[in-house]
Amino acid sequence: MIEILSQSAFASVQDLGRFDAVRWGVGTAGAMDRLALLAGNILLGNAEDAAGVEVQVFPFEVRFDADHAFAVTGADCAATLDGVPLLPWSSARACAGQVLRLGLPQAGRWRGARACLTIAGGVDVPVVLGSRSTQLRGAIGGHEGRMLRQGDRLAVGAASGAAIVAGVVPPGLALPLEADGLPAVRVLPASEHDAYTERSLARFWDEPWKITPQSDRYGYRLAGPGLEPKAPIEVRSHGIVPGVIQVPHSGQPIVQMCDGQPTGGYPKIGTVIEADLWRLGEMPIGTRFRFVRVEWDAALAAREARDGWVAEVRRVADLMRARRAA
Repeated sequence: MIEILSQSAFASVQDLGRFDAVRWGVGTAGAMDRLALLAGNILLGNAEDAAGVEVQVFPFEVRFDADHAFAVTGADCAATLDGVPLLPWSSARACAGQVLRLGLPQAGRWRGARACLTIAGGVDVPVVLGSRSTQLRGAIGGHEGRMLRQGDRLAVGAASGAAIVAGVVPPGLALPLEADGLPAVRVLPASEHDAYTERSLARFWDEPWKITPQSDRYGYRLAGPGLEPKAPIEVRSHGIVPGVIQVPHSGQPIVQMCDGQPTGGYPKIGTVIEADLWRLGEMPIGTRFRFVRVEWDAALAAREARDGWVAEVRRVADLMRARRAA
């Protein structure tokens, strides 16, 4: 078991997501930074879709009620175990009674906005509609369908593999992406892209956008140059997925994120490619970033590069397990 000590945790149980329930109008949920969750689970020998705790407000503290191996990935949040510093993007072992503290994300080459705490055996909450992820809209899954709060106790499953004490190179350093000195995400043009004026499209691709405080796991509301259609656009409500960039009447885009609804009626100017959603999920409120236009082949190449990073984490973890067993 682990116990939440933070008074305002604003953390949730998440796995890789709930994809088979979209047909019933249930969003995907899941970790905003799937690479962080994957890396932690690989280091611990967990199933790669095991649930962890996603933390987005700091400081955050938990107490281990038993001996557990764990990993902290995602944001570099100056993690300590009973006051002893831990390396970012690494695993460690805790004894019963020890307290893990995640501090404010550190400025530097890789900062991040969310941390992921994974534990050997995974967080053991009921599987709902094929996933342990928390979907706040509808109070589905996770721990009672809500954000965690002080005093909550989470069960931990039986460890299924050998955990190792090791670290990995964060994907933000291994797979950097910038445009004109700003962080960037790659975007495929969407169905209503060409319905916007040439001036609006130039602004969309060439000028920075800022993540506003009105952003959350449902969607990132952006501030920047207003986007204007060539003529009024009327679109019937239709299926959408995380990454879709919708443009409401205000002209300020909204990027659908993990908890976003599976349908929407605003026009779509683009879609953040799936391989870059983790980048957006790790951008703090107030970040100024750029959209980079790509076509289908480049999106596939980005997915291959992301999958290559995951494969390298698996390779290193397997190598260290083999050395320990020798």
